[in-house]
Amino acid sequence: MGNIAAFSVRQWQFTLVLFAMLAAMGVSSLLSIPRAEDPSFPIPTVLVVAVLPGADTIDLEKQVTDPLEDAIDSLDDITKLTSRTRDGVAVITVEFDWSADAERKYDQVVREVNAIRPTLPAGLVRLEVKKFNTALTNFMQVALVGDGVSALELRKRADDLRDIIDRVPGVWESEIWGEERTEVRVAIDAGRLAELRLPVTAVADALKAEGAAVPLGALHAGERRFTVKTEGDFDTLDDIANTVVRAADGRVVRVRDVAEVTWAADEANHIARFSGKRAVFITANQKPGQNIFDLKKATYQALDAFERTLPPNIQLERGFDQSENVAKRLSTLFRDFAIALGLVLVTLIPLGLRASLVVMLAIPLSLAIGVTVLHFTGFTLNQLSIAGFVLSLGLLVDDSIVVTENIARHLRMGKSREEAAIEGTRQIAVAVLGCTATLLLAFLPLMFLPEGSGKFIKSLPVSVLATVAASLFVALTMIPFLAARILSRHEDPEGNKALQWVMGAIHAVYRPVLHRALERPGVTVLIASLLFVGSIALVPRIGFSLFPPADIPQFLIEIDLPDGAPLAETDKAVRFVEEQVKQMPDVRFVMANAGHGNPRIYYNISPREDDPTHGAIFVGLTQWKGKQSTAELDKLRTRLAAYPGAQIIVRVFENGPPIEAPIAVRILGPELPVLKELAAKVTAIIEGTAGSRDVVNPLRLDRTDLDLGIDLDKAGVLGVPAGAVDRAVRLSLSGEAVATYRESDGDDYPVTLRLPMEGRHELDVLADIRVPGAAGAVPLSAISDPHFITGPARIDRFNRERAVTITAFTATGFNTDRVTRAIGEQLSALALPPGYRLMTGGEAESRSRSFAGLSGAILVAMFGIMAVLILEFRSFATTAVVAGVIPLGIIGGMVALFVTGYTLSFTAVIGFIALIGIEIKNSILLVDFTTQLRRAGTPLKAAIEEAGEVRFLPVLLTSVTAIGGLLPLALGGSGLYSPLAAVIIGGLISSTVLSRLVTPAMYLLLAPKEVD
Repeated sequence: MGNIAAFSVRQWQFTLVLFAMLAAMGVSSLLSIPRAEDPSFPIPTVLVVAVLPGADTIDLEKQVTDPLEDAIDSLDDITKLTSRTRDGVAVITVEFDWSADAERKYDQVVREVNAIRPTLPAGLVRLEVKKFNTALTNFMQVALVGDGVSALELRKRADDLRDIIDRVPGVWESEIWGEERTEVRVAIDAGRLAELRLPVTAVADALKAEGAAVPLGALHAGERRFTVKTEGDFDTLDDIANTVVRAADGRVVRVRDVAEVTWAADEANHIARFSGKRAVFITANQKPGQNIFDLKKATYQALDAFERTLPPNIQLERGFDQSENVAKRLSTLFRDFAIALGLVLVTLIPLGLRASLVVMLAIPLSLAIGVTVLHFTGFTLNQLSIAGFVLSLGLLVDDSIVVTENIARHLRMGKSREEAAIEGTRQIAVAVLGCTATLLLAFLPLMFLPEGSGKFIKSLPVSVLATVAASLFVALTMIPFLAARILSRHEDPEGNKALQWVMGAIHAVYRPVLHRALERPGVTVLIASLLFVGSIALVPRIGFSLFPPADIPQFLIEIDLPDGAPLAETDKAVRFVEEQVKQMPDVRFVMANAGHGNPRIYYNISPREDDPTHGAIFVGLTQWKGKQSTAELDKLRTRLAAYPGAQIIVRVFENGPPIEAPIAVRILGPELPVLKELAAKVTAIIEGTAGSRDVVNPLRLDRTDLDLGIDLDKAGVLGVPAGAVDRAVRLSLSGEAVATYRESDGDDYPVTLRLPMEGRHELDVLADIRVPGAAGAVPLSAISDPHFITGPARIDRFNRERAVTITAFTATGFNTDRVTRAIGEQLSALALPPGYRLMTGGEAESRSRSFAGLSGAILVAMFGIMAVLILEFRSFATTAVVAGVIPLGIIGGMVALFVTGYTLSFTAVIGFIALIGIEIKNSILLVDFTTQLRRAGTPLKAAIEEAGEVRFLPVLLTSVTAIGGLLPLALGGSGLYSPLAAVIIGGLISSTVLSRLVTPAMYLLLAPKEVD
């Protein structure tokens, strides 16, 4: 190590050029590294959506859900296979192990679904496989609002805007939401069909045959070959109306004889509004590796140009803009960084002006190298990576402080600058290397944490590791070079006035206290042990959590009506919520959706698929005011609770991987009636537990349906083909796209056959439906006996078993862990029938998996650190002395969490892991110097006291700089990284104070009497 320092000092030209290059690379990386709000990582989860109109829940489970699950379940690495089946729609979620390749697993699911597709019911109108990826979160959601504008014109404008946005460099995909789809409607006259004894399927088949482009063969003319085919798509409405349905007995029946052909708006299944006005939403997501600010600039330039082409009655409203959240987060963190830099500078005053300048130059160089590594490893500059750099700020100067302070000490001994730089670095190099190695080993396992939590925070340890490793390199190369040229040759042996005052205080106060502690070392260690036990006793009162709310100025309101409710009723509830939201202060925009979830605008929340009973409102505020905004949301919840017959949940966005809800209890068993009964009991327990709110029981209400009661014997006698009844009824009630109409501009529109919109869902319409039979059309009433039946609103499955999950959220002021434990205590007394069992989901399930990974990381870090210590000291006893500092930091960390009110969250545990490395790093400095003094012949007790006094200043400075660097993070109020900073600050305070007495006492008790 001394050779490296000697080379850097003597070959100073090379050292200067090397670090100039590294600084330039750092600046270049900082300017070009992508910026994002949150980390981007693939989620190994695949969604399969199947839509079979008219199918009831139980039939759909049997015909679609079960076969799909059976095919998918053969794949490897599946950790959870869940499904939700309701009237006409089945959604299957496949979660793979986080170590699996997300893209490869998606391809495997697509392969299995395609393989089984031919065996599924022919009436499936949609079978789609979707992937999850945080990078596909929309960075923008705008709205086109039209007053008195036709649906066709608004859709064309939206199509134009989507095409424009798609062409912006860096945009992955743009989508349209909530448009009123335009169709060519063939509205059946059921009475006329009855007169002509024609089934509705005859009209559908005629239009399908006429509208199909079918190759008929080929003709050769000389050396040319021509394909012969009939024209396919319809070009005019008259072509459709003139299509022949039947020609018999000299009479031709055309479509116009039994139906009206017109332009019409499709039945709405997604109603969108912007601040109360009917709208169409357009969203865009970005390609990986893009800079959100550059992308916003290019996209908004395109929006501005498009807006200038709009007529006065269409407005382009800019709603959600992710770059605003990113800018606010980054500006806050950069502000914290600047404050931390100033605090670190203040803590270096005892070193003197020149020494402080040497140490301060290590900061930009280390950070430049760290940013370069972050960029070239493919990470973005997001809230986690910047928090890592802020955390590093208090750590990266440690090595430079220790080296600079030791060089200055050698200068005060009368050595030349070059000799002091080389000898001072050589003396401390091994200890510095060991110290930094322990710190790196504390953070290294965090890079390999399993589950989504590990993926979410990965950029934090990468930024810390890169920056701290760079600081070691800088401390052993650049610092000796700078010290040899900047530090004064004539250092005052007593140091500057600040140093004299600090050293005087250490000698006057610390030395006598240390002397007394060494007189009774066993008592000293016992007192520290009791304090440690007392701090552990605080854990139940502190509580556990996973990740905190995101603290962004947006929130989501989800509205659910009972199954079977029409879209009009859902929209009525959505309008009520909109009116209540308008009463809130600081509302910037309100984006309402009825019949569909809001487009995905946060990485861990996906929109609900088409569902007429569901609504979602995305609300943007001018700013998030912490407790004040939280109180406003509580008031809003109270007002929304007054709406009858709807489940309305106000959700703030949460950090971390996706979870179903903070509180979730899953009941598994074979029979739906038993599951419903048990779900009611569990729901009562959760609702009766203090701290729970918005409890959702999906089996609370049954669904009422109309069973046609088909008489299969009669149908067989009359020659009604299998499946003909289903198709005829579906055509009449739901409609069917039977052909395509192509306009001159190239746009395609579906030709949809259905009964007239008005009154087509009334019961008496069934009397007009006819189905094909052997002797002609057969009235549906001749083979059916309609009657009402009740059945499950939906069927959920968990790993191929029927299940029901009761979810809930935590009320303001309550800890999720405590509420979950209170619910669990009551559930333990619930008697379950044979074959039924309970499982805990939600945050508790995710936390247990994430904390299990953290436990492994802690073990790896501990064993790695122990290995380094044993390698350095070659003594188990000395290693135990160094490691004995760990409980001392835990004392302060626990007290800090208790005082600040933070829970033992995922990031707080990471703070404890980091604290272990920092503590041991400081402890090594003391123990290593004590051993050096003993090797020089100093008696044991005298060596302990001298080392404690000499090493007090560098340990104090490194601790204070770390505290100063972390103080802005701790005081910033962020639920994500403030607990981490609080743990480290509290731990460093207790460790710095107690270890000055406890570590010497342990050394006196355990250290070998002889040293090599």
